[in-house]
Amino acid sequence: MRALLPLLLAVPLIVVAAEPASLIRATELKQEPATDAATVARLPENAAVQALERKGGWIHVKAASGEGWVRLLALRYAAGPARQGDSGAKQLFNVARTGTSGTEVTTGARGLDAEQLANARPNPAELAKMGAFAAEADAAARFAAQGKLMATNVAYPK
Repeated sequence: MRALLPLLLAVPLIVVAAEPASLIRATELKQEPATDAATVARLPENAAVQALERKGGWIHVKAASGEGWVRLLALRYAAGPARQGDSGAKQLFNVARTGTSGTEVTTGARGLDAEQLANARPNPAELAKMGAFAAEADAAARFAAQGKLMATNVAYPK
């Protein structure tokens, strides 16, 4: 194995295999990596998927009900890169791929680029969905009081 290490490190590593994951909440499987794309299916919380590729804040997945795109932050990947039962060679590839020997890494999504901003369109359906998350002021105040939260005034950025 030691003799192979210099050869392995000299070859660019391209990971093509699907990565097992599950959903941390129920989510829509989209046809394209966009919130206004057609919905292929509704996937339940804890549904098992295979993560195939990433595009911005979206992951192309294969699920029992079809293939499509879900938000990056809706996924929980399987246990750390060095999984029980991995051979020494497999662990070496995992370390080369992730830079660690067993630590999970969470990655955020980058912001919008100039082209995305220039081509942005309102999405009334998504705006209507946001209404479901609204809370009445008195209900929010009761929740804050239960959590012993205090109000803080923050100046609006200029």
